[in-house]
Amino acid sequence: MTTFPAPAPPAPTPPAPDSGPRWARPALFGLLLAVGLAYFYNLSASGYANSFYSAAVQAGSQSWKALFFGSLDSGGAITVDKPPAALWPMALSVRLFGLNSWAILAPQVLMALATAAVLNAAVRRRFGPVAGLIAVGVFALTPVAALMFRFNNPDALLALLMTVTVWCVLRALERGRTTWLLWAGAAVGFAFLTKTLQAFLILPPLAVLYAVCAPVPVRRRIGQLALSALTMVVAGGWWVAIVELMPASSRPYVGGSQNNSFLELTFGYNGLGRINGEETGSVGGGGRGGGGGGGWGETGIGRMFGSEVGGQVAWLLPAALILLAAGLWLTRKAARADSARAAFVAWGGALLMTTAVFSFMAGIFHQYYTVALAPYVAALVAMGVTVLWEERGAWWPRAVLAGTVAATALWAYVLLGRTPEYLPWLRWAVLAGGLVGALGLLVVGRFGGRRPAFAVVALSCAASLAGPAAYTVSTLNSGHQGSIVTAGPAAGGFGMGGPGGGRGGDGGQRGGMQQPPGQTQGQAPGPGQGNQRGNAPGGMPTMPGGTGAGTGPGTGTAFGEGTRGGGGGGGMGGLLNGASVDAEAEALLTKGADDYSWVAAAVGAQNAASYQLATGEPVMAIGGFNGSDPSPTLAQFKKYVEKGKIHYFVSGGGLGGGMGGGPGGSAGTSSRISSWVTENFTEVTVGSATFYDLTQPAS
Repeated sequence: MTTFPAPAPPAPTPPAPDSGPRWARPALFGLLLAVGLAYFYNLSASGYANSFYSAAVQAGSQSWKALFFGSLDSGGAITVDKPPAALWPMALSVRLFGLNSWAILAPQVLMALATAAVLNAAVRRRFGPVAGLIAVGVFALTPVAALMFRFNNPDALLALLMTVTVWCVLRALERGRTTWLLWAGAAVGFAFLTKTLQAFLILPPLAVLYAVCAPVPVRRRIGQLALSALTMVVAGGWWVAIVELMPASSRPYVGGSQNNSFLELTFGYNGLGRINGEETGSVGGGGRGGGGGGGWGETGIGRMFGSEVGGQVAWLLPAALILLAAGLWLTRKAARADSARAAFVAWGGALLMTTAVFSFMAGIFHQYYTVALAPYVAALVAMGVTVLWEERGAWWPRAVLAGTVAATALWAYVLLGRTPEYLPWLRWAVLAGGLVGALGLLVVGRFGGRRPAFAVVALSCAASLAGPAAYTVSTLNSGHQGSIVTAGPAAGGFGMGGPGGGRGGDGGQRGGMQQPPGQTQGQAPGPGQGNQRGNAPGGMPTMPGGTGAGTGPGTGTAFGEGTRGGGGGGGMGGLLNGASVDAEAEALLTKGADDYSWVAAAVGAQNAASYQLATGEPVMAIGGFNGSDPSPTLAQFKKYVEKGKIHYFVSGGGLGGGMGGGPGGSAGTSSRISSWVTENFTEVTVGSATFYDLTQPAS
């Protein structure tokens, strides 16, 4: 008798997309509209935000070549110290709407809405419309998200692309579809062109997840992952290949590198240097593992919960970790390809991997990097509370859900206690509401009816979200400027390396940076207003050349009240923020500007950016962001001057002051250029600014 093998068990059926309840789509659109209105509110208060990137956006709006390479100036002297992808949407917006704060920052808000929509689609597909809405709400009320999706750093686009990557992997896992995995590879590749190796942080958990759980044969899984990796290399490598193969004389210098190589920048200053703290050309690394201290704050497992970072993103981080564990336990007996467990592993793996790297990296670390965690936390919270509520008939899901609410309220009480002068009543209200809500969940989840259950759930949600919501409102009401910005009210201490995560005044880094044309003083701080204590490095080591952090030529105080027109405004000799350019200096530089490739040259990108944004004309940033890049060399600079390509040299600026105290001391390229200029050309003082006329040799 012929026997036939038993048929293989069918793969788990993926969730079928449906429109859901009739209220689901209008609710989503209404929530997205509310997020958009909130994030667009008061948008121009930040002025040019980070003038370093705004100058590159301006250059890209004037020159397609500058746009392609991410050059700081339309003359193509040097690029920003990142790949250019994040600059492209902003530069195209400025081409359409002109140079102003709104045109620069509006694309970032649109990225927030796109991130929220993708997050909703990913969570809702498996866990339902309520979970999708919760994910959007948690994401939008994360203070650092409200900060960075209204700011012009690359982190907004990176967070969007990382969210897209996780979504594509989850879609690929449903049926083992190659197309979705290729889209995931393309998203990571484009994310690499946004912020280099940070894009790869979530790859290990996602690759292992697909290799183990995809509902297709093992050989096919391996082949799909290989194709996805190839797609990633193509999507991120085409631009790198052009830059590396093009003659150096035909493109801008790669900012942040010491050898004019993007690969060196990727694996050095922006790569391994961020991990081990050995960053050539940087201002110095941070603490070594296990809680060491340093210029970038203490490292270790508690970094995300410490006073510098906690108020930015950690409000619901303990809840996300608890709910991740609960979700994995609930799905422990599910089939290998179960979509719910895959979702917990995907979002949880991304969260744990990114958190671990942020916690122990000894190099440059800023609080706003944690915006990358916001979508992961939001997804895990939404999925976790949904599955626990569905299982509330059993005692332990109710207990975990109640414990999560209580822990969140207690943690919010601690975080709010770090800003005791900001809404002092709120911490007590959150604590009381959270504890009452937790007790109610234990009882109502088992015995209560619909109305009591709704009341308890509403109270628990309000208590859990009140703290981050208050910090988010504070962030939306404030302008943020400079290189190092933080969300929420001032927490006391310094924003980097010190005991706090606060900001000067009520709105971020406020040096005397030049405002966009037409900007009113009420929209953003004017020249010399405020200070930057909240964002200046606490415990920053002495700068190369012997200059302490925030001192040096052109700085108003130890942490720099903005100067009017002089280089070096904004702390650390102009490293963190640029100068405010007065009308006299602007008139001097713009006179006869068409006769020069660069109307001026300044040590340090922030100083150069200030003058470039004020005049609308290209200004050469000597030494890149820190003033420490060997570009241009003294010989190259002399040739530029001999050919009449540069009109003025801006006195002061750069790490350590620029004029003789720049990176590398007297041997530094910027210092040699500064010394040569001061010895050979005529000094010109206009208002409070000092320049050297490179067309007028000294007597």
